[in-house]
Amino acid sequence: MTDLIAARSVFALHLAFLGFVVFGGLLVAWRPRQWVWLHLPALVWGVWIVASHGLCPLTLLENSLLEHAGVAGYDDGFIDHYLVPLLYPPGLTASVQTLLACLLVLWNLGLYAIGWRRRRG
Repeated sequence: MTDLIAARSVFALHLAFLGFVVFGGLLVAWRPRQWVWLHLPALVWGVWIVASHGLCPLTLLENSLLEHAGVAGYDDGFIDHYLVPLLYPPGLTASVQTLLACLLVLWNLGLYAIGWRRRRG
């Protein structure tokens, strides 16, 4: 039971981190000096994992805890397993996934530009 609770906690942490990667640029736009140093590494990591089609260590940890709890894990990544069925159309290709990573970068560059303008103004 403890392993299952730990696995669900890792899931919640993973989901929160993903939300921070996608929407943390809003915090940078609001308070650039306080948030850029935390968000930029998270953004780089998130984009690298998505663009390289890699597995995040949190996915591996969650699967390990699920297996210890006697629950089947999953072979694909966190996004592929939990979010793709909800957010992306069937037949998501590697090139579309790379495009999504690029859009994530552009989205955050725009938010960073807003933060920079606010800081300078």
